[in-house]
Amino acid sequence: MSSDLGKNIRVTIFGQSHSAAIGAVIDGLPAGEKIDMEQVRDFLSRRAPGSGSHVTRRKEKDEPVILSGLINGITCGAPLCAVIENTDARSKDYDALRYVPRPSHADYPAYVKYGGFNDIRGGGHFSGRMTAPLCFAGAVCKQILERRGVHVGAHIAAIGSEKDEAFDPVSVDPGLFEVITQKSFPTISDEAGERMLALIHSVAEKRDSLGGVVECAATGMPAGVGDPMFDGIENRLAAAIFGIPAVRGIEFGAGFEAAEMKGSEHNDPYYYEDGKVATRTNNHGGILGGLTSGMPVIFRTAFKPTPSTGLEQKSVDLKQKTDVSLVIEGRHDPCIVPRAVIAVEAAAAIVLADFLI
Repeated sequence: MSSDLGKNIRVTIFGQSHSAAIGAVIDGLPAGEKIDMEQVRDFLSRRAPGSGSHVTRRKEKDEPVILSGLINGITCGAPLCAVIENTDARSKDYDALRYVPRPSHADYPAYVKYGGFNDIRGGGHFSGRMTAPLCFAGAVCKQILERRGVHVGAHIAAIGSEKDEAFDPVSVDPGLFEVITQKSFPTISDEAGERMLALIHSVAEKRDSLGGVVECAATGMPAGVGDPMFDGIENRLAAAIFGIPAVRGIEFGAGFEAAEMKGSEHNDPYYYEDGKVATRTNNHGGILGGLTSGMPVIFRTAFKPTPSTGLEQKSVDLKQKTDVSLVIEGRHDPCIVPRAVIAVEAAAAIVLADFLI
């Protein structure tokens, strides 16, 4: 099923952008794990819409209601199921889009696949709204990982041409994750964040949008976790990350820059540190042959610009079979990257917990 993720810890996402509710079922969690719901709510609040001038004006509380799987806040071995109500949907904004697909959205291929019965409202189950239950599952998995010494964090690496500082690839401080978490705009450098916000606002004033890059890191992963060939850490992380709408690419460690390096430049020399094997550099991004190396796992994810802009676009009328012009109404982020940071963290936490548990 395309809405399922994981093997040992299995996450199923359900609902649509404008359905009565959305939610997640997490099966395979070990019993006896305490889940701090306040921490879960704090995590969800970081991706919730309506929290700034650079995001959509749709306001959702994103309050998860637990239906099963917890007794007195502790996992009992049964599937953990949570629902999140949709309370601020404006479906009428999409009435004119039933037969007019929005460029760069999934509207047209979904119309073909589902014979015109796809839910067009807010993008249906192709919507970024579906990252809310993904983040619920990720918040649960992050707590389980942290008890095992594994910490996951992310920041905005770039928006348009503006760039943030990068994580230290060989020595990521988990304390930095907490610092970023406390910020309303998740960058390492506040100055870079201010430049990014100014750029978003200037583009939004022109009724246009921007994309960007999110950098994610995980510390504390022991060496030797994963599998070779088709089920490696990179494979599974990439599959989960591409479940987040608007993702256009992912790279690990040095990424595409490795193609321009010599072997002597790209290879990471080994050495002993306090009796443990480490590498002087981390061009491999903490993963070799699909297995963790013990170094920080580091990857970057590219996001396309929000396709819903206020500018006139060219499309077609699938019913009348004619070319038409389209101006998209409704409430949309001029840049989804600030909220995508949390979704990337969540997807990574689910995958890493799945490998460890």
